[in-house]
Amino acid sequence: MCAVHQPNLFPRLTTLAKLFAADTWIVLDDVQFTRRDYQHRTRLAALSDPDRTRWLSIPTHLPQGRQTAIRDALIADPASARRRTEAMIRQEYRTSPHWPALQAALEPVWAAFDTGRTATVAEASTRILLDLLGWNGRVLTAVGLPTRPERSERLADLTAATGAGAYLCGTGGMTYLNAAPFTARGIAVALFLPPTTGIWATARRVTALWALAHLGPDALAARLRVLASSPDSLEAAA
Repeated sequence: MCAVHQPNLFPRLTTLAKLFAADTWIVLDDVQFTRRDYQHRTRLAALSDPDRTRWLSIPTHLPQGRQTAIRDALIADPASARRRTEAMIRQEYRTSPHWPALQAALEPVWAAFDTGRTATVAEASTRILLDLLGWNGRVLTAVGLPTRPERSERLADLTAATGAGAYLCGTGGMTYLNAAPFTARGIAVALFLPPTTGIWATARRVTALWALAHLGPDALAARLRVLASSPDSLEAAA
């Protein structure tokens, strides 16, 4: 099972769950940076009330303007951005009994700010969450893998490059996905459908940090394993 996704800053629970369900995550960082997306920002939810949220953003400079690729986006002031990011996350989740484990896991994210690149920080923030959950998959980068230019063809080619037999697609991706290139390569398209109640009620809006701080890594990982193995959550769409 392969998932292709842009690097997101402390991704939402639905995004993290999709990556957790995949065997391979291909980091799609060579496409255009979008300021209104989640590549440089995330919504923090209050530990006691996930409906009470605020934005955490990394000020980002685009050297090539709107045409700048995600991987080329630069942090405007890395030292300041790191301090502010650390402070906001600590403020929201330090009262959690799981904070010590989460705090220790975040160290590679803070170090990534030294690269000055927004995508590096975002990718690191996703990797550490997957590591905390015990994910055993692999991470590849789309750059360098041979693909055709059309969007669905490229996704099919990326999936084929991993040797995967299925492409894991979120509900947003299904609005534009053309299954024909996948069918031609003998690749199934699986639709990822997370629940919408309980911890999932805000899962499309807030960072997965909230669920980790609320439940702890072991309890959240158990729920994600059930979701990944449930036939009701992965429906063949090809």
